[in-house]
Amino acid sequence: MALHTQPSSLNSSQLIDFDSIKGLTNIESKAVDQLIINELSSDVVLINQMGHYIVGNGGKRLRPMLLLLVAKALGPMSDYHLLLAAVIEFIHTATLLHDDVVDESELRRGKESANAVWGNAASVLVGDYLYSRAFEMMVRTDNMRVMEILSKTTTAIAEGEVLQLLNCNNPETTEAKYLEVIARKTAILFSAATRLGAVLSNADNETEEKLAAYGQHLGIAFQLIDDALDYKASQEDLGKNLGDDLAEGKPTLPLIYAIQNSSAEEAAIIIAAIKDGNREAFNDVYAIVQRTQAIAYTEQCAEAQALKAIDALANLPESDYKTALIQLAKFSVQRSY
Repeated sequence: MALHTQPSSLNSSQLIDFDSIKGLTNIESKAVDQLIINELSSDVVLINQMGHYIVGNGGKRLRPMLLLLVAKALGPMSDYHLLLAAVIEFIHTATLLHDDVVDESELRRGKESANAVWGNAASVLVGDYLYSRAFEMMVRTDNMRVMEILSKTTTAIAEGEVLQLLNCNNPETTEAKYLEVIARKTAILFSAATRLGAVLSNADNETEEKLAAYGQHLGIAFQLIDDALDYKASQEDLGKNLGDDLAEGKPTLPLIYAIQNSSAEEAAIIIAAIKDGNREAFNDVYAIVQRTQAIAYTEQCAEAQALKAIDALANLPESDYKTALIQLAKFSVQRSY
């Protein structure tokens, strides 16, 4: 179904300091980082090299941070919270390795992608290793609910990847199909992180579902802004080549909306560029995207999702951690990277 936008002041409200949010889980995050390093250890040298390269290559560590913030909002934190925060990051890292191979990406967070350095075969195999390692780690919780959530999550991610592949170079992709992809491919891991934080804290069913909904809406908002930034950000801020989505033939929401709200001649330019994966058409497509206000529409959709995320937190007890979760929803639509 299509996203319905509504007026919002999220993007124009006071700018959110991401580092201050991250500081609330600084001690726990350092413990998770150390756990990641320890669990990456392998007697296969290439696994160590690639694993440390991509895990250490910047990134917001947003998904594990979400799990930690939810845990702290609900009460005492256990070692299992830290373990599953690391598991979430392993799964995310595995998806990045596979994504870059499928998309033939050369940059990731401003550096050469792992596949550009070591090749596609090594990237796929190390991605598989990280998935396997994540499942090996989650079994230590001896919690069937945890394993059910993460197994369903990884299945949904794989389905989202395949759906995105089917949509590539298809300018007839609808907004509904696009949303289905990002719900499965991206938002589901956000939702798993927040749900797991609740499950490990023994939250009641209603609280668990509300926190899972928060993660889902937040994940959709993040992906919408990511897709907008491909036609808005500087390459330095974005950490990848501008126009990558177009070159990969991805019909993201800015393009879908621009096709629907441009002249037949302009729509034909975008349609051809999507079919051919033509980066050379980026300037022409960019001009049409700007003229049709497709970026503004995409940002409005993201703001609507961020507001839904905030609404899902209504019954959560007041705390600095709840405030941080609200601020993250606002940050999701304000960010430039």
